[in-house]
Amino acid sequence: MSYCTYIINNPSEQADYLLHKHYHDNQYGFPIEDDDELFGRLLLEINQAGLSWTLMLRKQDSFRAAYDNFSIEKVAAYDEADRERLLADPGIVRNRLKVNAAIVNAQKILELKQEYGSFKGWIDAHHPLTKEQWVKLFKKTFKFTGGEIVNEFLMSTGYLPGAHDADCPIYQTIPQALR
Repeated sequence: MSYCTYIINNPSEQADYLLHKHYHDNQYGFPIEDDDELFGRLLLEINQAGLSWTLMLRKQDSFRAAYDNFSIEKVAAYDEADRERLLADPGIVRNRLKVNAAIVNAQKILELKQEYGSFKGWIDAHHPLTKEQWVKLFKKTFKFTGGEIVNEFLMSTGYLPGAHDADCPIYQTIPQALR
């Protein structure tokens, strides 16, 4: 089932419906230019593994606050005290592997920025790839990035097609190249 169909047919609480509707209509499948925001989306996709996207949408503001507005530079410099602070924060997913992945991935992005100028520059330098090629590249480069995480990250940021159904009104608002 596509996300568009899910939004229309999912019987959920009004607040959850509005969270999903806003994300679907304004963020999902749209390109992200800012590296910190790209990192934030990757961080949320990683934390969603094994959980629901509804939970991530509910907690996204808490994640933003806990991870210094998704600042790659700040997260890359986190130490053991920061790890413990994150693991004690009830506003986010308190999973040591996911917390460690955020820090290690931020450090890796800083390395990639030296060669490619930006995280987005690294992604753009490899675009377009097939889903399988992307997964292989992400697994080689980052921590905690399996097939579903990579697929959703890239689809949600416009690098893989299929975020919206052709008959979805939002489909027409996304640049042609990203559909």
